[in-house]
Amino acid sequence: MLRPEFCAGTAAKGDCLVRYRFGPSPLAVEVASSNGSLFLRSILETARRVAAEFTPRPSEAGPGPADEGREYAGSEGLRGTLAVRDEGALDYVIAARVEAALSAAGYERIKPLSAQATRHLGTGTPDRARPRRSRLYLPGNQPDLHTNAGLFGADCILLDLEDSVESGRKAEARMLVARLLSERRDLLGGSEIAVRVNPLGSPWGEADLEAVVPEAPQALVLPKCESADQIREWDDAVRKLERSAGLVPGSILFQPIIETARGLNAAASIAAASSRVVALGFGAEDFRAELGLTRGAAEEELAVPRCLLVIAARAAGVEALDSVYSKVDDETGLLESAQRARALGFSGKSLIHPSHIAIVNRVFSPTEEEVAWAREVIDALAAAANEGRGASTLRGLMIDEPLRARARSILAAAGA
Repeated sequence: MLRPEFCAGTAAKGDCLVRYRFGPSPLAVEVASSNGSLFLRSILETARRVAAEFTPRPSEAGPGPADEGREYAGSEGLRGTLAVRDEGALDYVIAARVEAALSAAGYERIKPLSAQATRHLGTGTPDRARPRRSRLYLPGNQPDLHTNAGLFGADCILLDLEDSVESGRKAEARMLVARLLSERRDLLGGSEIAVRVNPLGSPWGEADLEAVVPEAPQALVLPKCESADQIREWDDAVRKLERSAGLVPGSILFQPIIETARGLNAAASIAAASSRVVALGFGAEDFRAELGLTRGAAEEELAVPRCLLVIAARAAGVEALDSVYSKVDDETGLLESAQRARALGFSGKSLIHPSHIAIVNRVFSPTEEEVAWAREVIDALAAAANEGRGASTLRGLMIDEPLRARARSILAAAGA
Protein backbone atom coordinates (compact mmCIF):
# COMPACT_ATOMS: atom_id res chain seq x y z
CA MET A 1 0.00 0.00 0.00
CA LEU A 2 1.18 3.50 -0.79
CA ARG A 3 1.26 5.94 2.07
CA PRO A 4 -1.83 8.14 1.73
CA GLU A 5 -0.17 11.50 2.37
CA PHE A 6 3.24 13.16 2.18
CA CYS A 7 3.95 16.44 3.99
CA ALA A 8 6.66 19.09 3.89
CA GLY A 9 7.16 22.43 5.60
CA THR A 10 5.48 23.83 8.67
CA ALA A 11 2.62 26.11 9.62
CA ALA A 12 5.07 28.62 11.13
CA LYS A 13 5.16 32.26 10.05
CA GLY A 14 7.01 32.72 6.76
CA ASP A 15 6.61 29.04 5.86
CA CYS A 16 3.93 26.85 4.37
CA LEU A 17 2.65 23.35 4.97
CA VAL A 18 2.30 21.26 1.83
CA ARG A 19 0.42 17.95 1.72
CA TYR A 20 0.39 15.66 -1.29
CA ARG A 21 -2.08 12.78 -1.57
CA PHE A 22 -2.15 10.17 -4.33
CA GLY A 23 -5.39 9.94 -6.30
CA PRO A 24 -6.77 8.81 -9.67
CA SER A 25 -7.64 12.26 -11.04
CA PRO A 26 -5.31 14.82 -12.67
CA LEU A 27 -3.40 16.85 -10.11
CA ALA A 28 -5.56 19.35 -8.24
CA VAL A 29 -3.94 22.17 -6.27
CA GLU A 30 -5.74 23.55 -3.24
CA VAL A 31 -4.52 26.71 -1.50
CA ALA A 32 -5.39 28.34 1.80
CA SER A 33 -3.42 31.42 2.85
CA SER A 34 -3.16 33.55 5.96
CA ASN A 35 -3.13 36.49 3.53
CA GLY A 36 -6.57 35.61 2.24
CA SER A 37 -6.97 35.72 -1.54
CA LEU A 38 -4.20 38.28 -2.09
CA PHE A 39 -1.54 35.83 -3.32
CA LEU A 40 -3.64 32.79 -4.22
CA ARG A 41 -2.93 33.04 -7.95
CA SER A 42 0.82 33.37 -7.36
CA ILE A 43 0.85 30.39 -4.99
CA LEU A 44 -1.13 28.29 -7.47
CA GLU A 45 1.26 29.20 -10.29
CA THR A 46 4.30 28.35 -8.18
CA ALA A 47 2.88 24.99 -7.11
CA ARG A 48 1.99 24.07 -10.69
CA ARG A 49 5.38 25.23 -11.98
CA VAL A 50 7.19 22.97 -9.54
CA ALA A 51 4.86 20.03 -10.20
CA ALA A 52 5.74 20.37 -13.89
CA GLU A 53 9.40 19.78 -13.00
CA PHE A 54 8.59 16.20 -11.97
CA THR A 55 8.12 13.06 -14.00
CA PRO A 56 4.58 11.67 -13.73
CA ARG A 57 5.84 8.25 -12.68
CA PRO A 58 7.09 7.57 -9.13
CA SER A 59 10.65 6.27 -9.04
CA GLU A 60 11.46 2.73 -8.01
CA ALA A 61 13.08 4.24 -4.92
CA GLY A 62 9.72 5.67 -3.91
CA PRO A 63 7.53 4.49 -1.05
CA GLY A 64 5.68 1.76 -2.93
CA PRO A 65 5.91 -0.65 -5.88
CA ALA A 66 6.17 0.95 -9.31
CA ASP A 67 2.97 -0.68 -10.56
CA GLU A 68 0.98 0.88 -7.72
CA GLY A 69 2.41 4.29 -8.59
CA ARG A 70 1.33 4.01 -12.20
CA GLU A 71 -2.26 3.78 -11.06
CA TYR A 72 -2.08 7.41 -10.02
CA ALA A 73 0.41 8.82 -12.51
CA GLY A 74 -0.71 8.62 -16.07
CA SER A 75 1.07 10.05 -19.08
CA GLU A 76 -0.85 13.33 -18.88
CA GLY A 77 0.90 14.42 -15.67
CA LEU A 78 0.86 13.98 -11.92
CA ARG A 79 -2.33 12.83 -10.29
CA GLY A 80 -3.77 13.35 -6.86
CA THR A 81 -4.17 16.40 -4.64
CA LEU A 82 -1.61 19.00 -3.59
CA ALA A 83 -2.78 21.15 -0.68
CA VAL A 84 -0.81 24.26 0.32
CA ARG A 85 -1.44 26.04 3.61
CA ASP A 86 0.45 29.31 3.32
CA GLU A 87 1.62 31.39 6.29
CA GLY A 88 3.23 34.22 4.34
CA ALA A 89 5.86 32.13 2.56
CA LEU A 90 7.86 33.57 -0.31
CA ASP A 91 7.69 31.84 -3.69
CA TYR A 92 10.99 30.00 -3.28
CA VAL A 93 9.75 28.54 0.03
CA ILE A 94 6.52 27.32 -1.54
CA ALA A 95 8.50 25.84 -4.41
CA ALA A 96 10.87 24.02 -2.05
CA ARG A 97 8.05 22.63 0.08
CA VAL A 98 6.14 21.37 -2.98
CA GLU A 99 9.36 19.79 -4.24
CA ALA A 100 9.94 18.10 -0.88
CA ALA A 101 6.41 16.69 -0.68
CA LEU A 102 6.51 15.30 -4.22
CA SER A 103 10.00 13.88 -3.69
CA ALA A 104 8.84 12.17 -0.50
CA ALA A 105 6.02 10.61 -2.53
CA GLY A 106 8.61 9.02 -4.80
CA TYR A 107 8.50 11.32 -7.81
CA GLU A 108 11.73 12.41 -9.50
CA ARG A 109 12.52 15.95 -10.58
CA ILE A 110 13.45 15.94 -14.26
CA LYS A 111 13.95 19.66 -14.86
CA PRO A 112 16.74 21.80 -13.35
CA LEU A 113 15.98 24.68 -11.04
CA SER A 114 14.76 27.64 -13.05
CA ALA A 115 17.60 30.05 -12.29
CA GLN A 116 20.51 27.73 -12.97
CA ALA A 117 21.10 29.12 -16.46
CA THR A 118 21.60 32.68 -15.17
CA ARG A 119 24.10 32.00 -12.44
CA HIS A 120 26.33 34.91 -11.48
CA LEU A 121 28.71 33.17 -9.11
CA GLY A 122 31.05 30.23 -9.44
CA THR A 123 32.24 31.32 -12.87
CA GLY A 124 35.57 32.89 -11.97
CA THR A 125 38.29 33.26 -9.36
CA PRO A 126 36.90 33.00 -5.81
CA ASP A 127 37.42 35.94 -3.47
CA ARG A 128 39.82 34.60 -0.87
CA ALA A 129 40.70 38.01 0.57
CA ARG A 130 37.25 39.27 1.52
CA PRO A 131 36.69 39.99 5.24
CA ARG A 132 35.25 37.19 7.35
CA ARG A 133 34.91 38.96 10.69
CA SER A 134 31.39 37.67 11.33
CA ARG A 135 29.97 34.35 10.12
CA LEU A 136 26.27 34.11 11.00
CA TYR A 137 24.68 30.67 11.25
CA LEU A 138 21.11 30.43 9.91
CA PRO A 139 19.24 27.11 10.14
CA GLY A 140 18.63 25.92 6.61
CA ASN A 141 15.06 24.83 7.32
CA GLN A 142 13.76 28.06 8.87
CA PRO A 143 12.77 30.37 6.01
CA ASP A 144 11.58 33.14 8.32
CA LEU A 145 15.24 33.70 9.22
CA HIS A 146 16.31 33.95 5.57
CA THR A 147 14.08 36.85 4.58
CA ASN A 148 16.10 39.66 6.18
CA ALA A 149 19.48 37.92 6.15
CA GLY A 150 21.01 40.40 3.72
CA LEU A 151 20.17 43.29 6.04
CA PHE A 152 22.03 41.93 9.07
CA GLY A 153 25.49 43.10 7.99
CA ALA A 154 27.34 39.82 8.52
CA ASP A 155 30.44 39.30 6.40
CA CYS A 156 29.35 35.71 5.82
CA ILE A 157 25.93 34.06 6.00
CA LEU A 158 26.17 30.37 6.77
CA LEU A 159 23.11 28.34 5.79
CA ASP A 160 23.24 25.27 8.00
CA LEU A 161 22.17 21.80 6.91
CA GLU A 162 23.92 19.98 9.74
CA ASP A 163 23.41 20.37 13.50
CA SER A 164 20.49 22.82 13.38
CA VAL A 165 18.37 20.50 11.20
CA GLU A 166 16.84 17.34 12.64
CA SER A 167 17.46 14.14 10.71
CA GLY A 168 13.87 13.80 9.50
CA ARG A 169 14.01 17.27 7.91
CA LYS A 170 17.38 17.05 6.15
CA ALA A 171 15.91 16.60 2.66
CA GLU A 172 13.49 19.51 3.12
CA ALA A 173 16.29 21.76 4.34
CA ARG A 174 18.62 21.06 1.42
CA MET A 175 15.80 21.69 -1.08
CA LEU A 176 14.95 24.96 0.65
CA VAL A 177 18.57 26.13 0.63
CA ALA A 178 19.00 25.14 -3.03
CA ARG A 179 15.86 27.07 -4.00
CA LEU A 180 17.02 30.07 -1.97
CA LEU A 181 20.35 30.12 -3.82
CA SER A 182 18.70 29.53 -7.18
CA GLU A 183 15.66 31.79 -7.00
CA ARG A 184 16.15 34.39 -4.23
CA ARG A 185 19.86 34.83 -3.75
CA ASP A 186 19.21 38.57 -3.50
CA LEU A 187 17.83 38.05 0.01
CA LEU A 188 21.37 37.34 1.20
CA GLY A 189 22.69 40.75 0.14
CA GLY A 190 26.43 41.24 -0.25
CA SER A 191 27.45 38.70 2.39
CA GLU A 192 29.61 35.76 1.46
CA ILE A 193 27.25 32.80 1.03
CA ALA A 194 28.35 29.58 2.69
CA VAL A 195 26.53 26.31 3.32
CA ARG A 196 27.42 23.90 6.10
CA VAL A 197 26.76 20.45 4.70
CA ASN A 198 26.62 17.14 6.53
CA PRO A 199 29.76 14.94 6.60
CA LEU A 200 30.33 12.84 3.50
CA GLY A 201 30.24 9.68 5.59
CA SER A 202 26.77 10.51 6.90
CA PRO A 203 23.49 9.51 5.22
CA TRP A 204 23.04 13.10 3.99
CA GLY A 205 26.41 14.50 2.91
CA GLU A 206 26.44 13.36 -0.70
CA ALA A 207 22.85 14.49 -1.30
CA ASP A 208 23.68 17.88 0.25
CA LEU A 209 26.49 18.38 -2.25
CA GLU A 210 24.36 17.29 -5.20
CA ALA A 211 21.69 19.82 -4.22
CA VAL A 212 23.75 22.89 -3.34
CA VAL A 213 26.94 22.75 -5.44
CA PRO A 214 25.08 23.42 -8.74
CA GLU A 215 23.69 26.59 -7.12
CA ALA A 216 27.24 27.88 -6.56
CA PRO A 217 27.56 28.88 -2.92
CA GLN A 218 30.78 30.81 -2.46
CA ALA A 219 31.94 28.43 0.26
CA LEU A 220 31.16 25.10 1.86
CA VAL A 221 31.65 24.76 5.59
CA LEU A 222 32.86 21.22 6.31
CA PRO A 223 32.06 19.88 9.79
CA LYS A 224 34.02 17.51 12.00
CA CYS A 225 37.16 17.46 9.86
CA GLU A 226 39.86 15.16 11.19
CA SER A 227 42.23 14.46 8.29
CA ALA A 228 43.65 15.83 5.07
CA ASP A 229 42.21 12.80 3.27
CA GLN A 230 38.71 13.98 4.17
CA ILE A 231 39.40 17.36 2.57
CA ARG A 232 40.72 15.72 -0.58
CA GLU A 233 37.61 13.53 -0.72
CA TRP A 234 35.43 16.65 -0.45
CA ASP A 235 37.53 18.33 -3.13
CA ASP A 236 37.12 15.45 -5.59
CA ALA A 237 33.36 15.24 -5.02
CA VAL A 238 32.80 18.98 -5.39
CA ARG A 239 35.03 19.21 -8.49
CA LYS A 240 32.94 16.59 -10.30
CA LEU A 241 29.73 18.42 -9.46
CA GLU A 242 31.19 21.79 -10.49
CA ARG A 243 32.13 20.41 -13.90
CA SER A 244 28.72 18.80 -14.33
CA ALA A 245 27.00 22.11 -13.47
CA GLY A 246 29.20 24.18 -15.78
CA LEU A 247 31.05 25.89 -12.93
CA VAL A 248 34.75 26.64 -12.93
CA PRO A 249 36.42 23.81 -10.97
CA GLY A 250 37.79 25.18 -7.73
CA SER A 251 35.44 28.17 -7.61
CA ILE A 252 33.78 27.02 -4.37
CA LEU A 253 35.95 27.56 -1.31
CA PHE A 254 36.21 25.34 1.79
CA GLN A 255 36.02 26.35 5.44
CA PRO A 256 36.72 23.18 7.47
CA ILE A 257 35.72 23.13 11.14
CA ILE A 258 38.03 21.64 13.77
CA GLU A 259 35.85 20.14 16.52
CA THR A 260 37.85 17.24 17.98
CA ALA A 261 41.27 16.45 19.43
CA ARG A 262 42.07 14.37 16.37
CA GLY A 263 41.06 17.24 14.12
CA LEU A 264 43.25 19.66 16.05
CA ASN A 265 46.24 17.32 15.74
CA ALA A 266 45.70 17.24 11.97
CA ALA A 267 44.82 20.93 11.59
CA ALA A 268 48.01 21.88 9.75
CA SER A 269 47.56 19.14 7.15
CA ILE A 270 43.84 19.91 6.84
CA ALA A 271 44.58 23.57 6.15
CA ALA A 272 47.11 22.64 3.45
CA ALA A 273 45.14 19.77 1.88
CA SER A 274 43.43 21.78 -0.85
CA SER A 275 43.78 25.16 -2.51
CA ARG A 276 40.06 25.61 -1.78
CA VAL A 277 40.69 25.94 1.96
CA VAL A 278 40.42 29.61 2.88
CA ALA A 279 39.85 29.38 6.64
CA LEU A 280 39.85 26.95 9.54
CA GLY A 281 36.93 27.25 11.92
CA PHE A 282 36.93 26.22 15.56
CA GLY A 283 34.00 24.25 17.01
CA ALA A 284 34.47 24.91 20.71
CA GLU A 285 31.24 23.31 21.95
CA ASP A 286 32.00 19.91 20.41
CA PHE A 287 35.65 20.24 21.44
CA ARG A 288 34.69 20.87 25.07
CA ALA A 289 32.28 17.95 25.03
CA GLU A 290 34.80 15.47 23.62
CA LEU A 291 37.55 16.42 26.06
CA GLY A 292 35.23 16.85 29.05
CA LEU A 293 36.33 20.45 29.55
CA THR A 294 34.60 22.69 32.07
CA ARG A 295 33.51 26.07 30.71
CA GLY A 296 35.59 28.75 32.40
CA ALA A 297 34.53 32.34 32.96
CA ALA A 298 37.36 33.55 30.73
CA GLU A 299 37.32 30.49 28.43
CA GLU A 300 40.74 29.58 29.78
CA GLU A 301 40.15 25.93 28.83
CA LEU A 302 40.21 27.00 25.15
CA ALA A 303 43.44 29.01 25.21
CA VAL A 304 45.74 26.19 24.10
CA PRO A 305 43.52 24.71 21.36
CA ARG A 306 42.79 28.19 20.03
CA CYS A 307 46.51 28.97 19.81
CA LEU A 308 47.27 25.66 18.09
CA LEU A 309 44.51 26.19 15.55
CA VAL A 310 45.68 29.71 14.71
CA ILE A 311 49.27 28.50 14.26
CA ALA A 312 48.12 25.69 11.94
CA ALA A 313 45.95 28.04 9.89
CA ARG A 314 48.54 30.80 9.56
CA ALA A 315 51.27 28.31 8.64
CA ALA A 316 49.13 27.28 5.66
CA GLY A 317 48.35 30.89 4.76
CA VAL A 318 44.64 30.72 5.63
CA GLU A 319 42.43 32.48 8.15
CA ALA A 320 41.34 31.23 11.56
CA LEU A 321 37.71 31.77 12.58
CA ASP A 322 36.69 31.39 16.20
CA SER A 323 33.72 29.45 17.54
CA VAL A 324 30.29 30.83 18.41
CA TYR A 325 29.53 32.43 21.76
CA SER A 326 26.45 30.54 22.89
CA LYS A 327 24.93 33.02 25.39
CA VAL A 328 22.69 35.09 23.15
CA ASP A 329 21.89 37.87 25.64
CA ASP A 330 25.36 38.24 27.18
CA GLU A 331 26.88 41.07 25.15
CA THR A 332 29.68 41.66 27.65
CA GLY A 333 30.70 38.01 27.53
CA LEU A 334 30.55 38.06 23.73
CA LEU A 335 32.74 41.16 23.58
CA GLU A 336 35.34 39.64 25.89
CA SER A 337 35.32 36.33 24.00
CA ALA A 338 35.83 38.11 20.68
CA GLN A 339 38.63 40.24 22.12
CA ARG A 340 40.42 37.15 23.43
CA ALA A 341 40.09 35.46 20.05
CA ARG A 342 41.46 38.46 18.19
CA ALA A 343 44.38 38.75 20.60
CA LEU A 344 45.27 35.13 19.80
CA GLY A 345 45.28 35.76 16.05
CA PHE A 346 41.77 34.87 14.89
CA SER A 347 40.40 37.08 12.12
CA GLY A 348 36.71 36.47 12.78
CA LYS A 349 34.10 34.64 14.79
CA SER A 350 31.03 32.51 14.11
CA LEU A 351 27.71 33.79 15.46
CA ILE A 352 24.31 32.39 16.35
CA HIS A 353 22.32 35.63 16.51
CA PRO A 354 22.18 38.82 14.40
CA SER A 355 22.52 40.95 17.54
CA HIS A 356 26.12 39.73 17.83
CA ILE A 357 27.21 41.01 14.42
CA ALA A 358 27.95 44.66 15.22
CA ILE A 359 30.01 43.79 18.30
CA VAL A 360 32.08 41.16 16.50
CA ASN A 361 32.60 43.28 13.39
CA ARG A 362 33.89 46.09 15.58
CA VAL A 363 36.29 43.85 17.51
CA PHE A 364 37.79 42.34 14.37
CA SER A 365 38.13 45.66 12.54
CA PRO A 366 41.29 47.77 12.89
CA THR A 367 40.96 50.68 15.29
CA GLU A 368 41.86 54.24 14.32
CA GLU A 369 45.02 53.91 16.41
CA GLU A 370 46.04 50.73 14.60
CA VAL A 371 45.47 52.33 11.20
CA ALA A 372 47.54 55.36 12.22
CA TRP A 373 50.34 53.07 13.45
CA ALA A 374 50.28 51.09 10.21
CA ARG A 375 50.63 54.23 8.12
CA GLU A 376 53.54 55.39 10.26
CA VAL A 377 55.27 52.03 9.77
CA ILE A 378 54.84 52.16 6.00
CA ASP A 379 56.09 55.76 5.84
CA ALA A 380 59.07 55.10 8.12
CA LEU A 381 60.19 52.04 6.16
CA ALA A 382 59.73 53.89 2.87
CA ALA A 383 62.01 56.66 4.15
CA ALA A 384 64.55 54.06 5.32
CA ALA A 385 64.51 52.39 1.91
CA ASN A 386 65.30 55.72 0.26
CA GLU A 387 68.40 55.82 2.45
CA GLY A 388 69.38 52.27 1.56
CA ARG A 389 68.26 50.74 4.84
CA GLY A 390 65.89 47.80 5.29
CA ALA A 391 64.89 48.66 8.84
CA SER A 392 64.04 51.73 10.86
CA THR A 393 62.78 52.76 14.27
CA LEU A 394 59.40 54.05 15.33
CA ARG A 395 58.87 55.42 18.83
CA GLY A 396 62.08 53.78 19.95
CA LEU A 397 61.25 50.32 18.57
CA MET A 398 62.86 48.65 15.58
CA ILE A 399 60.58 48.04 12.60
CA ASP A 400 61.40 45.89 9.59
CA GLU A 401 59.77 43.72 6.91
CA PRO A 402 57.58 41.57 9.21
CA LEU A 403 56.04 44.73 10.67
CA ARG A 404 55.58 46.15 7.16
CA ALA A 405 53.56 43.02 6.30
CA ARG A 406 51.50 43.47 9.46
CA ALA A 407 50.92 47.14 8.65
CA ARG A 408 49.77 46.32 5.13
CA SER A 409 47.39 43.71 6.52
CA ILE A 410 45.86 46.26 8.88
CA LEU A 411 45.41 48.83 6.12
CA ALA A 412 43.87 46.23 3.83
CA ALA A 413 41.41 45.18 6.54
CA ALA A 414 40.50 48.82 7.10
CA GLY A 415 40.11 49.47 3.39
CA ALA A 416 42.68 52.23 3.71
